[in-house]
Amino acid sequence: MLSAESVAAVEAVVASVAVLAALGGAGADRSNAPAADLLRAGDPTSATDLAGAGTDRSDPPVVDSLPDGDPLRRLADGCLDGLAEVARLEARTAALKVRLAADYVQATRALAPPAPSPRDRAVQEMALVAEVGCVLTVSERAAAALLADSRALMSELPLTLAALQAGTVSWAHARILVQETAGLDRAGTAGLEAHFLDPDAPNPARGCPAGELVASRFRVKARTWRERHHRAGIEERHATSAADRRIEYTPDRDGMAWLSAYFPADTAAGIWERATAAARALQGPDEPRTLTQLR
Repeated sequence: MLSAESVAAVEAVVASVAVLAALGGAGADRSNAPAADLLRAGDPTSATDLAGAGTDRSDPPVVDSLPDGDPLRRLADGCLDGLAEVARLEARTAALKVRLAADYVQATRALAPPAPSPRDRAVQEMALVAEVGCVLTVSERAAAALLADSRALMSELPLTLAALQAGTVSWAHARILVQETAGLDRAGTAGLEAHFLDPDAPNPARGCPAGELVASRFRVKARTWRERHHRAGIEERHATSAADRRIEYTPDRDGMAWLSAYFPADTAAGIWERATAAARALQGPDEPRTLTQLR
């Protein structure tokens, strides 16, 4: 049995699947294209109803709007419609995953006996994360990240979760909002979210909607807003972040590995500049390696 919110998320996923089925069933004649048009207009319920139109012999035939059109052009347009719908489906599936994960955590914690000590509580949390990781076949680190993102979306970012379920922002956009609101107070979190997702906010974002921006570009905009409105000064935030500096090692294929570092910006820039200068000094007519390889 699922919660009412999870059921609504399932219905949103079903609506996208129905439109994809309509696009696939329409073939070259695109007889069910109105379903995709309705979903683009923001009416998934009507789109679901339309998805089956024309599949029963008793249904009135749908007139092809392009009877003499180029079949290759219609195929290309159909593929683009399908890709757009898949993107919405992925967003809605992500919203469903968030709700299911949050509901699982809530139910599991309610079923668990009271933990007599912090150690027992930590063991319960580790078991919870391990179960999610096993079901999704992901690492415990990835499962823990999903649960943390789900908790933030469910408790602090209702507009983001609603947009994700509507398919108007992607999972990447939702995670950016989770990350860029971390460390903000409730007012700051609500302000950043409303700025990008609420057109009726006092000072809404200008330009194209957040979900239509490339994720990397959206991150820049969200981070800029955060920097301008954060209640703590840059010096205080920098000191807090500098305490979390670290080096990480990640094995890769073919006997290779990645070594990454999280440093203060001036330290990292200094290392980069010195490595670049040393690499340029090694360049010459007899050196076949690129600057990146030398660096």
